[in-house]
Amino acid sequence: MACFETNLDKQFVKISNRHPCFSGEASMTKGRVHLPVSPICNIQCKFCKRTFNKFEQRPGVTGKLLTPDKAAALMDKALELCPEITVAGIAGPGDTLVTPHALETFKYVNERHPQLINCLSTNGLLLERYAQDLFDAGVKTVTVTVNAVDPEVLQHICSSIVLDGKRYEGLEGARIHIQAQKRGIKKMAELGTMIKINIVLIPKINDFHIAEIAKTVQALGAAIINIIPLIPQHELSDVPAPTCEELNEARVAAEQFLPVFRHCQHCRADACGIPGQGDLSHLLYEYSGLDQTFSHG
Repeated sequence: MACFETNLDKQFVKISNRHPCFSGEASMTKGRVHLPVSPICNIQCKFCKRTFNKFEQRPGVTGKLLTPDKAAALMDKALELCPEITVAGIAGPGDTLVTPHALETFKYVNERHPQLINCLSTNGLLLERYAQDLFDAGVKTVTVTVNAVDPEVLQHICSSIVLDGKRYEGLEGARIHIQAQKRGIKKMAELGTMIKINIVLIPKINDFHIAEIAKTVQALGAAIINIIPLIPQHELSDVPAPTCEELNEARVAAEQFLPVFRHCQHCRADACGIPGQGDLSHLLYEYSGLDQTFSHG
């Protein structure tokens, strides 16, 4: 298994110890807030189902969308509710780089609360394009979802992508997506950003491919991996979720190359609080009129 502290310098170790999505210990003592400002996605994953509601505990779900200025103002309330919050994160509910909302939000938050770690989650399709802008906006950690590094595998996970107004499907879209992710991860790592890789473990589709993903992203500069079990839904509703044994096997395979985070809570796009101590989003947000819609480009 790769050694965390020999792979990262002291600055990165300090960040990970304050970030509940990068450290098992921090996940029980440090808080984060997810600000749902990004409505649109530019890829269509076969397992992804975005929606507005108050009750589902999974990614891609929020009770409402916020404007960047409203999201930044809510940070004051979030810190009052949970002074242990160390991370201002944006994880959707769409992709964070399709619109300028995430970047604008981080600029506001960085001005008002420079002590917080600004954290972005993305599918990576536009990461290289906005890498410098993210760094300049104070983004210190980035999570990229990489479900395959072989287009032959990814085409069974992602139906299509939209890039610069053009839709690419199947194998062609998978090739473009993977190359864009690689360039983006490498660029962000070169800028000094801490990179976490999320992998959705899908039995019989990418479960044999985990070590290759880990090896590839390690070479690009990623620091840590989080393997998330599939939630069967949408086009993959008939695919069973991985068993605990399958999940453990995947984590062991990844640990040949990078440390693996094992405390993921499948957080919503509007989560708030300390992950290991329950969610406070119902106290932070005022939900009404959940009739907004999402777009995939």
